[in-house]
Amino acid sequence: MKTLAKCGRWLAGLVLAATLLPVWAVGQDQAPAKKQDVASAPKGLRVFFAAHSLLWDTPTPLGELATAAAIKDHQLVGLQSLGGSKTLQHWNLAEEKNKAKQALKKGDVDVFVMSPIQIPDQGIENFVKLGLEHNPNMRFTVQISWAAWDVDMQTFPRGSTSEVDRKKTSAELKTIHEANVKAAEAQADEINTKVGKKVLYLVPSAQATIALRTKILNKELPGLTSQAELFRDAISHPTAPLVALNTYLHFAVIYGKSPVGWPMPSLLKRANKESWDDKFNRALQEIAWETVTNYPYSGVTAVKELSTKQQEKGLSR
Repeated sequence: MKTLAKCGRWLAGLVLAATLLPVWAVGQDQAPAKKQDVASAPKGLRVFFAAHSLLWDTPTPLGELATAAAIKDHQLVGLQSLGGSKTLQHWNLAEEKNKAKQALKKGDVDVFVMSPIQIPDQGIENFVKLGLEHNPNMRFTVQISWAAWDVDMQTFPRGSTSEVDRKKTSAELKTIHEANVKAAEAQADEINTKVGKKVLYLVPSAQATIALRTKILNKELPGLTSQAELFRDAISHPTAPLVALNTYLHFAVIYGKSPVGWPMPSLLKRANKESWDDKFNRALQEIAWETVTNYPYSGVTAVKELSTKQQEKGLSR
């Protein structure tokens, strides 16, 4: 536990100070998103993020994507950022500073997004309970983050953060993330059972990152030649391609819409790398959509899109 606490402090100290898809919502089939998709755009949602540094780059490009997809009234209610944080740290933040609690108490949130550094996390259940007291129709998401330092975040093995290996195989990456993924699923099941309905969904960021890194390892993704290109430091803070991938994951889970085919986000454009072109961007979108639709805890299925009236009926549930 001392090692774990120490790693948590390192992460909090080193990071730069720089929310769910309901069961009714479904996504598109594998056809690319096109401009005419705007006719079936879902209702915009009010989203709050209680995030650590592996998530807090996502809210801005998510809003940009929602605009591109003609989702009206998408709103970033707030972003509460705590480096290297457990969700419980967000919960325990002093009341006068706790924007997350303030927003939930006002009932102004449709989707509350969390990113615990480790799971299970009592803060998740606390926020679910508080949120539902003030808005019984809201949903919650938890990002299953890729591993900081490429290590098992359940244990942070001694000495494992001193030298990070970015040449891991798919099997090695799955092993690193397995415990955290299972813990997230178990807590989601427990909370949904207590509530009596599905209100908590999981964003498979770890799984999508594994898929992306596997493609890089197998030289199947032009534009990236090394897994290390996804991270800007040993801690595993994301570079533009990984931020884009994570944005597509959250978009798919929150809105039940495929991100495939929408324009390149400004964060990739600003990178000004010739190989990070529309084809490269589409590859990231396809990885995100495939990962989300093949993960039951996301709540998203790759079936033909509901009519606008059916979507609106679902939103009212």
